[in-house]
Amino acid sequence: MKTDFEAVIGLEIHVQLNSATKMFCDCPNRTGDEPNQHICPICLWLPGAMPQFSHEVLEKAVRVGLVLNCNIQQQSAFDQKVYYYPDLPKGYQLSQAHQPLAKNGWLEIIGEDGQSKRLGIRKIHMEEDVAKLVHESDGRTPISLVDFNRAGVPLVEIVTEPDLRSPHEAMEFIRTLRTYIRYVGSSECSMEQGSLRVDANISIRPKSSDQLNTKVEIKNMNSIRNLGDAITYEIDRQIGSLISGDPIVIHTRLWDPEKRVTSPMRGKFEGPCVPDPSVPQIAIPDEFQNKMRCLLPEMPDQKAARFVNQYKLNYEEAVLMSSERDLSEYFEAVVNRKVRPRTAAHWIATQMVPALKERNQSLTDTPVTPDRLANLLTMVEEDKINANSAKEVMMRLFETDQTPQAIVEQWGFKQISEISELENLVDEVLSTHSSAVNNFRNGQAKALGFLVGQAMQASQGKANPKRLREILTKKLG
Repeated sequence: MKTDFEAVIGLEIHVQLNSATKMFCDCPNRTGDEPNQHICPICLWLPGAMPQFSHEVLEKAVRVGLVLNCNIQQQSAFDQKVYYYPDLPKGYQLSQAHQPLAKNGWLEIIGEDGQSKRLGIRKIHMEEDVAKLVHESDGRTPISLVDFNRAGVPLVEIVTEPDLRSPHEAMEFIRTLRTYIRYVGSSECSMEQGSLRVDANISIRPKSSDQLNTKVEIKNMNSIRNLGDAITYEIDRQIGSLISGDPIVIHTRLWDPEKRVTSPMRGKFEGPCVPDPSVPQIAIPDEFQNKMRCLLPEMPDQKAARFVNQYKLNYEEAVLMSSERDLSEYFEAVVNRKVRPRTAAHWIATQMVPALKERNQSLTDTPVTPDRLANLLTMVEEDKINANSAKEVMMRLFETDQTPQAIVEQWGFKQISEISELENLVDEVLSTHSSAVNNFRNGQAKALGFLVGQAMQASQGKANPKRLREILTKKLG
C-alpha cells in the first residue's frame, strides 16, 4: 500500500559565505575562535550602530546565483524578519523576504535511473546569521551562554521548488550543489562544520496527484547520509500516519542520528517581515553581473568532458578528477610535468587522496606538491622503481622535504632491472619451490603468480615485476 504514495520534497539550504569579514561590519568572519572575540557595536546592535553592506559578500552571493542558473535581480533589498530569541541581538534578523537576490534557477542531477533530471530553485536570498547559544550546567542549574562571533556572518539561503521525489534526489542535489559552490569559491560547504545547513520539507500525496499536502520540516542533519536517512524515515512515518488515519499537522521535527528517528521539535511559526530602513537597496546592474559571469571557472561537467578529450581518461576517471576544483588543478599540475594522465589519475585517486584523509590534510597544504609527486611517478614510468617501492617513497614524502630521488637512494628503493640479476633470482626461486614449478607445468596457472610473489619477496620488493614475470615464463617453458 505504501507504493500508492509518493513524496514531495523541497529543501532550504543555508550556505555560509567565506568572505573575509561579516556581512555588515569589518569583524573577521571566523566563527570557530574563542567566544565573543570578533564582535563590535554593529554585531551587538548597540545604539547608533549603522550596518555597512560588504561588497565582497555581494560578489560571492552573485556567483552562487549565477552558477545555479538563476536570474539575478537588478534590485535587491533587506527586510527585518522579526522574532525574539536570545541569539538575536536586534530582535529581528536581516534577510530578504520581498526582494531576494535571485530567482528561477535550476540544477541538474543524475537520478536513480541514471538519467539527468532538472530540479528547480525558487529563489536565493542573502541574510545574516544569528549568534550561537551554548548550553551548559553550573552545578545543578542549567545555563545558556551566547557567543556573538557568528552574529552577522553572511549566508545565502537557497530555496528549491518541491521537485524532489526521493532521498536519493535530495542527497544528489546537495552533492552537486556543494561541488558547484566550492568551484566558484564562495563557501567550503561543510555540513559537518556547519557552513552548509540543510532543512527538508516533506509531504506525502497519492501517486499521479498534483496536490501539495501538509508538509513537515526536518532539521539537524549534519551529513548527506543523515539527510537521506532522515527523509527516508519521515516518508515512512507520514505514509504510516495516512494509512492509519492519523492527521499530519505542520510542524518542525529534529533528526536523531543515534536513534535514527525524527522527533517533534516545535510548531511551525513564521514571524512578520517588514522592509529594513538601515540598509540601502542594492543595485546589481548588468555590467556587474557580466563581470561576475566572466570570473566563473570551468565547471565540473565541462572539465570532465575536456579531460576525456584532452587526456584520454575514461568517463569515471574524468568525473573523479574534476569532482573538486583543488583536485582537478592538482591533477593537471602533475600531468603538465610530463606524467601520463592515466598514471597521474590512478595514483592521485588510489594513493594520494586516501593518504591526505588519513593525515587530515588537503591538496593545498600537503608537502607532497605536484612537482614532488610528478618526480616520483616519472621514476615509476621510467622503471627506476616499481609500484610497491613508489608507495613507500610517497609515504616518506609526507614526512621529509627530501626529493623522491634522494629517498630512493637513501633507502635503497631502486628497482632491480638487470637481466642477469633477475635470472639469478628466478633460478633460486625455481630450485626452492620445485612443487610450484611442477604444478604450473601440470596446468595450474596460478602457480606462476605464487612464484612471482616469492621472487618479489626475495628481492625485498625491488625487482621489476614485469621483467620478472617474463623471465619466469620463459624458464618454465
